[in-house]
Amino acid sequence: MQSQEELVCTTCRLQLPETGQHRGEALVSGQIKFAGKIPVEFVYAYLYFNKKGKTQKLIHALKYRGQKEVGSLLGRWYGFQLKTEIQLQEQIDLIVGVPLHPAKLRQRGYNQSDWFAKGLSEMLEVPWSDKALIRNQYTISQTGKDRIERWQNVSHVFTVSEPDLVANKRILLVDDVLTTGATLEACTATLLASNCQSVGIITIAATR
Repeated sequence: MQSQEELVCTTCRLQLPETGQHRGEALVSGQIKFAGKIPVEFVYAYLYFNKKGKTQKLIHALKYRGQKEVGSLLGRWYGFQLKTEIQLQEQIDLIVGVPLHPAKLRQRGYNQSDWFAKGLSEMLEVPWSDKALIRNQYTISQTGKDRIERWQNVSHVFTVSEPDLVANKRILLVDDVLTTGATLEACTATLLASNCQSVGIITIAATR
């Protein structure tokens, strides 16, 4: 396994564009995206996403260059902040990553959201599961689609495969990047329909 310094140098880490959303330092745009559509307890993103910026380079390394440890590292870094600054571990019972379809999982070899979930789980000392939520339909890429098209693309593709895992639990749903929120909205709706107590959302990054 690569060291933290090999994955993200110390200088680069200090220059990461953190949102500070969990501290109330920035407008939580994610809350606005879900307002009036679906109830979520909170929406936090660790970093701002800017094209050709440091965050995009990290996301691309995580998703397309096989550097899955980047996800775990970012999860541990953000998890430390969430644990020490707002005691998030006291507000959640289970961490769930947005799932990939099995075909996409075989192609990529891993789910980047699960690696972020692993890092958060390790630091927050809250369990995570890659079994609770599954993607039962293969969808085409969301890139370039508007919000309505994205929702139509994902509105019926998720299933809770093990309802007992989520029943009455406070779920933390995690993904890599928050854009329109359509995928996260579909996952949240599926989880809530399976009698979880609540859903909060955390992503590695979000657009401003």
